[in-house]
Amino acid sequence: MTIFSKIIAGQIPSYKIAEDDSFFAFLDIFPLVKGHVLVVPKNETDRFFDLSDEYLSTMLLFAKPIAHAIEKAFDCNRCGISVMGLEVPHAHMHLIPINSADDLNFNREKLKLSVEEFKAVQDMIIQNL
Repeated sequence: MTIFSKIIAGQIPSYKIAEDDSFFAFLDIFPLVKGHVLVVPKNETDRFFDLSDEYLSTMLLFAKPIAHAIEKAFDCNRCGISVMGLEVPHAHMHLIPINSADDLNFNREKLKLSVEEFKAVQDMIIQNL
């Protein structure tokens, strides 16, 4: 069971943004910037492109309103998307408010947010859904 499956099952707490029968979206606890969200399929699959075509397209449709909410909640040019899949063997996408391509540089130092800051970011995104 991956850490994401444990988060989905409620065994590990998270700052949930949205959920349906197939997907779970929550704040990245090691964000590049405020508003960094992970979208994870509930179906535990290691590689993103091993997801079925239907499941993959549905995942993007699930992420779309979240991306729009991120763009409304944060001062950014757009919501960027990144699929890396190296840090956790569970397919997932990163939704990140960006102003330049460098904002998607995962080698940058991650933010350290307080519980209050995470809750404020969570509220900002949810209010714009």
